[in-house]
This record gives sequence, structure tokens and C-alpha cells, in this order.
Amino acid sequence: MTADAGTGAAPTAAATTAAPVTAVVVRLKLALLRNGLRQSAGRRAAYLASLVLLLLFAALQLVGLIALRGDPHAVNVTVPLTAVLGLGWAVMPLFFPGGDETLDPTRLVMLPLRPRPLVRALLLASLVGIGPLFALCLLAGSVVATAHGPAAYVTGVIAAVLALLVCVALARAVATANLRLLTSRRGRDLAVLSGLVIAIGAQLVNFGAQKLGSSGLATLDPAADVLRWVPPASALGAVDSVSDGSYAAGAAQLALSGLALAALLAHWQRGLTRLMTSPDGSTLQAAEPVRDGAGRSSGPVRLLPSGRTGTVMERSLRYVWRDPKTKAAWVTSLAIGLIVPVFNAVQGTGSVYFACFAAGMLGIQMYNQFGQDTSAFWMVATTISSTRDAYVELRGRALALLLITLPYATLVTVLTTALLGDWAALPEVLGLSFALLGAMLATGAWSSARFPYSIPQDGYKNVAPGQAGLAWISIFGGMVSAALLCAPVIALTIYFDTTATGETWSWLLLPLGTLYGTALTLAGLHLAAPRTATRLPEILTAVSKA
Repeated sequence: MTADAGTGAAPTAAATTAAPVTAVVVRLKLALLRNGLRQSAGRRAAYLASLVLLLLFAALQLVGLIALRGDPHAVNVTVPLTAVLGLGWAVMPLFFPGGDETLDPTRLVMLPLRPRPLVRALLLASLVGIGPLFALCLLAGSVVATAHGPAAYVTGVIAAVLALLVCVALARAVATANLRLLTSRRGRDLAVLSGLVIAIGAQLVNFGAQKLGSSGLATLDPAADVLRWVPPASALGAVDSVSDGSYAAGAAQLALSGLALAALLAHWQRGLTRLMTSPDGSTLQAAEPVRDGAGRSSGPVRLLPSGRTGTVMERSLRYVWRDPKTKAAWVTSLAIGLIVPVFNAVQGTGSVYFACFAAGMLGIQMYNQFGQDTSAFWMVATTISSTRDAYVELRGRALALLLITLPYATLVTVLTTALLGDWAALPEVLGLSFALLGAMLATGAWSSARFPYSIPQDGYKNVAPGQAGLAWISIFGGMVSAALLCAPVIALTIYFDTTATGETWSWLLLPLGTLYGTALTLAGLHLAAPRTATRLPEILTAVSKA
């Protein structure tokens, strides 16, 4: 894009035709995906596994929506679902894995591209991927559940395409508008608050769904009546209007979604022009004088162990406090780990075992330990020359995580137990939480060495292009493995809860769960250490991927 992108200057021959630009960008997206999968068999397996799991979930959602066909209140599900889908597309790309080079416009600054063809090309390139396919499945199921009659089905085809384009355009417009903000240190810190809002919002949706299950779909009539006039949900509202013979209302609702798409594309185009023709000073920092005592540990840091273990712990804790993306992940996990058990306990629908959610959410932070270091991992790699060095490095990271997780999990468990008044279950819930935490530390250490992936610091992406499948299989595969490792403690808990003498001996689960979790952690660290030491070049390449 040239500096006169927003003026009426005559375009170059290469920029006058949108079709070649669109074809090139789409081919670039496919080439990036293909080349990323060619790098290793493990990456291909991770991507294919994540694809199969997501498509299976999408198929289940599709079947569930189709099962609503004939229900007089089906529109009360499809219209709010489309609204939530649009909201998810607007906020999820900022905080969760996704994106690639073709969707980062700053990489195209030096090319002679004008805004309008570039917007068209990036919009079509955005439709290539797992996310759009999942959204299309939900929209198709919503159309089948809502439409009645040939005219409604024709409207449904238009509505599904229009709603999908609105979702994608909304995501790209929001991402472009926030790109400069998120690349600055202070701007990325705002993601912490945003992540907290998303976590709370997700739980509110969950509780709303629980209430809906007990009250029926008719309770959503007021919400559906409002949302059917809000894009992109208005597109699905048009399908219901046409099914009822209200063709004028249906046309108006489709027009609303069309106008929303046009407005989003115009806003996106203006954002691209401003982003690619304005100087970027977000990364320029004024030199600060060196403060007295800088570089010296002070306060609670002095209580950490000496040697490499204490150094690793201090480094990990500083990442949690200073790195915006690491801080966002921790704050979100802390919030969800507290909200789920406490909110359920307050509503009287929860169980004291929901307190294990706190340990599980924070245990996730053990995964991809080296990816959190990004390209700075090379400095850590130069200090690892043996299995012993790798073991001490992993042990220090695990201890730093335990320093926060153990008191937090204990606090959440005691609070949940107090709200439910089930003090007799406190020892066994604490034991189960500690066992789960130990299992996640073990699998997280092994997964960090086996499935490392990069976390780009620039922009809104949380995983490097081509590594999204690797990230999902690392986290969810590790979580499943941790659950299987906890099976003995879970079985013992069930035994104590279902036998007459179990209440007398249930307190044993606290020391047993603690010892079992400790044993799992040590075993996981010992298994991961030699793999870490021997795979340092591969890990460094994976976590340094731009």
C-alpha cells in the first residue's frame, strides 16, 4: 500500500485488478498452512487431531440444531446463538490462538496495494480455516432449524453467507483497530482486564443456560425479539420472518445485516489505510535512568532458594507480573478458577468438588513453558548442557507455579466448602485438587518439551501461524492425560463416598492426594528433563517462530 492509498491518485497496474490480489493472498494462506504442516509429522498429527475434534463438536452442534426443527421456539435458540457467535468472533481473536501472516496487514506495508482490493483479499483469505467452517456449521444448523418453506430456505442460504461474512469482517475490523494498541506494553496490559471480562461473561452465559434448562425456551422470547433486529442475528431473524410470511420484515432484517457488513468493511478499510500509512511509535520507549538498586533482588524475592532454582523461580514470577500475555493468561485462569465453584455454590446448584477447577485452571499454565519465553529462550538454552540442568530448570518453573497455585487452590476450596457448608468433604477435595495439580505439572512439563509452540509478542495472536493445532493438542491432550493419571485418587474418593465406613477414613485423601501429586510431579520432571536436554534445537526453533 502506498502513501496515497486514501487519495484519488491513479492506481498502479498491479493494484487495479482485485481478482489477482485476492487469488495471491488466498494462495499465500494455503501455502503457509501447507508449509507449516510439512515441518514435522508431529505437527501434522496435532493439526489433524484438532481438526477432527473440532469437526466432531461442530457435527454434534449441527445435529442438535437440526433436532430443534419443528419446535415453535427454535428461533429463540438460533437467533441468540448467532448473536453470541458474532460476539465471539469480535473478541476471541484478541485473546486466543489464531491468525496468520496473511491476516496481519503490517506485513504488507511495503507492497503497492490499495485498501479496497486488499480488504476483499483478506476477507476471502479469512474464510479459509477451521474457525469459519465451524461457524458455517452452526449457521447451517440454525437455518435448518428455523426455515419452513422454499422461500425461507433461499433466504436461509443468503442469511448464512451474510452472517458468516459479518462475523469475519467484525473480527478483522476489531483486530486491525486494536493492532497498534496490543503491540504496545501498556496496550497489551489492557488484555488482562478484557480477559477477565470474557471469563466472567462466559460464566454468566453458563448460568443462563442452566436456568434455561429448567424454565424452557419460551423464556428467551424477549431476548430473541430484540436480537432478531441486531446484525448478524438479524440475518437468522429474516429466515423466521419469511417462514411466517412476513416478507417485508425479512427483507428489512437482511438489509440490516447487509448494511452492517458494508459499514464494517468501510471501517476496516479506513483502519487499514491509517495503520499502513501512519508512522508507528508504539515501540519507541524513552530511555529511563537506571534506578538505585536496579538488578538487585529485594522483598519476598530474597526468600527464594539460592542457586539456579531460585533464579528460575524469580524469572518465571517476573514474567507473570511483567509480560502482558502471560499476565492475561494468569488473571483469566485465576478469575475462572474462582468464579465457577463460587458462583455455583452461591446458586445452590454446585458441588464442593467444583473447587478442583481452581487447581485445573492454574495447572494449565505449566503447559508450553518454553514458548512463554519466546525468542529469549535461546539464553536459557545456552545454560542447559545436561539432563540435570534441564531438570533443575523445569523444577524451578514448577515451584514458581506452585508458589501461587497451592495457596490459591486451598483458598478456593475452603471458600467453596464454607458456602456449601460441607466441611466434612474438605480433606478429600483438597487431596483431589493437589493430585490433579501434580498430574498437570507432570504432563505440562512433558508437553512443554514434546509440543512447544511460539507465542508471538506482536499483535493479537497467541500462537504462531501453522501451530494452532499443535497448541490445542498440547493443552487438551495433556489435560486428558492428567485426568487419567488422577484416576486412582478419583476411584478412592468414590469408594469413600459410597461406603458406610468411608466417612471415617475420608480424611486420608488429603495426605494421600498430596503424596500422589508430589510423586507425579517428580516423575513428570524426570521424564521431561532428558527430552528437554536432547531436543533443545527443535524447541528453540519452535518457540522462536515468528
